[in-house]
Amino acid sequence: MIAISRGHQSRFGLSLSKPSLSFLMHARKNKEGLRQAQAKPRAGRALVLIGLTLVATPAAARDNLGMFETWGAFRDASPPRCFAIAEPVRATPKDAQWRPFASVAVWPALHQRNQLHIRLRRPVAKGSRVTLAIGRNRFPLIAGGADAWSPDARSDAAIVAAMRSADRMTVSAPGSSDTYALRGAATAIDAATLGCARR
Repeated sequence: MIAISRGHQSRFGLSLSKPSLSFLMHARKNKEGLRQAQAKPRAGRALVLIGLTLVATPAAARDNLGMFETWGAFRDASPPRCFAIAEPVRATPKDAQWRPFASVAVWPALHQRNQLHIRLRRPVAKGSRVTLAIGRNRFPLIAGGADAWSPDARSDAAIVAAMRSADRMTVSAPGSSDTYALRGAATAIDAATLGCARR
């Protein structure tokens, strides 16, 4: 059984939470984010709201680095981090406890990059088997509650490399499965990396 260390908790930030009305109101006040959202397809508009609301940083403090197909890139000032994020290709079921997403983050202060974080649609028991499938590759993830991560930096690098050359990836957990389109993922990840490199 794999336990989640405090290092994983701090580096990925378990403060990610289900969107609330107050966060959505903050997002609507973010004129730059909404201007870019309005110029994109419906999926892009939804993704801007996810990027502005899912991570527990005030929306006003978040920079929209760009929309790339079904992926978006954002930058937070405090704590300093940049991340690429996407929703599954299928709409979240009404019975889902959480709004699922996949993200790849850069944490400059910790000298860490390409860190995968998956939000599952519902919590899983400790030690549950969660797998990320990208093409022929299968990556076991560490799960805790409704969150899942790769076990180490080496796995993060292998996952991101696989994402760059695949069309989609699927996260399988007990009782659920979510598929993400990867078109635009590489560009969003690069935008996030450059966004934090300029700081």
